[in-house]
Formats: sequence, C-alpha cells, structure tokens
Amino acid sequence: MEGIEHKTVSVNGINMHIAEMAQGPVILFLHGFPELWYSWRHQILYMAARGYRAVAPDLRGYGDTTGAPTSFVSYTTLHVVGDIVALLDAVAPEQDKVFVVGHDWGAIIAWYLCLYRPDRVKALVNMSVVFTRRNPMMKPLESLRAFYGDDYYICRFQEPGEIEAEFAQIGTKRVVGKFLTYRNAGPLYLPKGKGFGDSPNTPIILPSWLSEDVDYYVSKYEKNGFTGGLNYYRALNLNWELTAPWTRVQVTVPVKFIVGDQDLTYNAPGTKDYIHKGGFKKDVPFLQEVVVMEGVAHFIHEEKPDKVNKHIYDFIHKFSTSGCSVS
Repeated sequence: MEGIEHKTVSVNGINMHIAEMAQGPVILFLHGFPELWYSWRHQILYMAARGYRAVAPDLRGYGDTTGAPTSFVSYTTLHVVGDIVALLDAVAPEQDKVFVVGHDWGAIIAWYLCLYRPDRVKALVNMSVVFTRRNPMMKPLESLRAFYGDDYYICRFQEPGEIEAEFAQIGTKRVVGKFLTYRNAGPLYLPKGKGFGDSPNTPIILPSWLSEDVDYYVSKYEKNGFTGGLNYYRALNLNWELTAPWTRVQVTVPVKFIVGDQDLTYNAPGTKDYIHKGGFKKDVPFLQEVVVMEGVAHFIHEEKPDKVNKHIYDFIHKFSTSGCSVS
C-alpha cells in the first residue's frame, strides 16, 4: 500500500480519517460494516494508477475517525451524508461533482447522498445493497421483525450494549472473522447467548483474499469497539421518520450496480425480482448496468478485486472522457 497517504480532516463536528492517493477527478469510496477504509485498498491503488484521486474515509464511528457522539441518534443518514458533503468541500472544493463507490452500509449512504445532494455526484457504482424505497406504511425494524423474527442480526443489534457484551465474550478476532467469511446466501441469525451458532473452538478458515486483512480490522475494533458501526443499524427507524419528505423520490444520477450471486442481500426475499423485473429501474431511472458475479459473496470488492476494479473503471471512465451527463 505504498503511496497511500493518511490525514485527518475536521468535518461536521468530527475528525474524519481519510486515506487518499494521487490527483485528478475524485472517486469517493464508502465502506460498510464491519469494514474500514482499508477494504478499498485494491481499488485505491488501481484507480490512482489511472489518473483518479482516490479518497476513502473511515466513516463516523469507525476506525481512526474520532469525535462522534456515542448515541445512535447521531448516526442517521443525514448526519453521515453531512459528514461526506463537508469532507468533499474540504478536500476537493474545486470539484462540484465527484464519483462515488459504495458497499454495504457505504452503499446505503451513497444512495442517500444521491437523494439529498444529487448535485454533488457525477456517477455512482454501488455494490451489494440495492436502493430501498421508503415504505410509508411500516417502519423498517417492524418489517424485519415480522419477516425474520427477533434473532435476525439487525434485530439483535438494536439494544445498546447487549450485542457488544456478547461480542466481547466471543472475542473481537472471531467476530470480525465470522462476519467477513459469511457465505450463506440465507439470512444471518444471532440467537441470544449462542453467538454465531457454532462452537467457539471451531476454527475459522480464512480465504486467501482475506488472510492478511483480519488483523488490521481487529486492531481497530479492539481499540474502539463495535458500537459506532452498530449505531447505523440502530438508527434505521429514526432514518425512516426523518426521510418522510423523500418518499417516492428517485435516484437521478447514473448508476452501475454490482452484486455477488452468493450475497445474502441478493438472496433476500423479493430482491432478485426488484432488480431484474423493473422495480429497481423505476426507482433509479438512470441505472445503466447491473452486474451479478457468479460464485461471489458479500465482500465482493475484496474477494474479486481485479474484476471489480475493471467494472468500476469502465463505468466511471465513460463520464471522465466524454464529459457526458444525464439530463
């Protein structure tokens, strides 16, 4: 990772750590859970070598970003998008619009960035998590509990301190390893007191693409804990309340979407139909490409970096060279 520079930028009341490389049109990389800026290292090097300025922050509550309140009420999409807009103003004031690449929660934040501030985004490459239109009739947590039950991982994340205590018993390294190696296309359940449902002595077999990474993530989560990342899940219902003005608003930037066919998000009930039968295109009218990668699970940009890098570059390059835009 030689050549990647690190700095801290004061934005929106917090101190945001960013990793960046090279100069040129900015590509902003937004990570998910339980990731950090580090999950984009392959993409940073690849895009920087092709004339782009790659910028990857540790989002609010993660890694070496500090100063965020501990309560989940400060982790809504409005807060996090506010951080991002302030970051862009600070690091690239001369660029009115930037390219954005998101994964997992980073993809969710990217969708909301495009809803709130489409004037700041040239084009978006999003991975794993599709756009979710707001259902004005039901809050998201009530919907998840009704469908999956109380042991579903997002439901288990809700009570502050509870899952953190269980993770402490399991051990940070095992928790990180279990999340990053999850390849079951079905939903993830975390029954109370039963961890990931296996013996704590069962070894975790790390794939080659992950073997060098776990220690970096563990070093940050052992220092800071998981609460910052979990707070994004805890703000789901609050997001629903605050985003009522955006009900039925479309995402109006050019989009490419990439997902693995073994990703639990792709296999969630209704998602394939939404992607392939017109719903996605209706909500995201400038959706230009959907790529489903065979045999790939959730952490797609780490598992298959070469293919993902090319997909990102091929899409973004169209807007860099021609200056084309959607009108």
